[in-house]
Amino acid sequence: MFKKFIVANWKMHKTIKEALLFLEQFIPLVKDVDDREIGIAPTFLCIESVGKAIKNTNIKLCAQNAFYKNEGAYTGEISPSMLKDCGVEYVIIGHSERRKYFFESDEIINKKIRACIKEEMKVIFCIGETLEERQNNKTFDILKSQIIMGLKDIDMPDFINIAYEPVWAIGTGVVATESQIKEAHIFIKEQIKNLYGDSADKIRVLYGGSVTPENIKSIMTTENVDGVLVGGASLDALKFSKIVKYEKSI
Repeated sequence: MFKKFIVANWKMHKTIKEALLFLEQFIPLVKDVDDREIGIAPTFLCIESVGKAIKNTNIKLCAQNAFYKNEGAYTGEISPSMLKDCGVEYVIIGHSERRKYFFESDEIINKKIRACIKEEMKVIFCIGETLEERQNNKTFDILKSQIIMGLKDIDMPDFINIAYEPVWAIGTGVVATESQIKEAHIFIKEQIKNLYGDSADKIRVLYGGSVTPENIKSIMTTENVDGVLVGGASLDALKFSKIVKYEKSI
């Protein structure tokens, strides 16, 4: 059975100095945690410095994005091979902010996932519906479409993690209810079961959307939740350590 996975997505926050100060505080707070997996996804500029600082710790180095080619005339992009060379183990692909602000399609996301897996990096594949889509009862249609198209021609479930992030709950302070999270995660697990059969059990399904120290236990004890992708609360070392060290129900 896999460990629960708790990942910090710093988005466009923290200079190198700020990132290292965070880690000075954070690493001692979680050094004894061994029953769950911890990941941090800093900005590209911080990846090398953060990677060196967390080397030989229990923290995994993650990236927030990757391009789908390893080299070429793609100004401003970062390739999977470059990330691999920096020690990145996980790459976040398909985050709603990439879809919204940079117009990433399911086809582009699929190409990025395949490119990362080719470099033997694991992927945190983000999916989720907007508020309008939920209000129009299209949640399951959107999730099914994103899963089928995003994972097209990918036959290595060992390298896949899925993060369900309802767009209306990201950075808004609004958290999906336990029943909403439960039904979405059950549906997602059914879809990956259809794609991968028994191998679908290797895929963790995380929840993301206004996760805090106050609601982490409630989220993590919800059926079929295998971890969380944390935004704003991951920027504070103490808050994120409390999320990482949430107490399991006895």
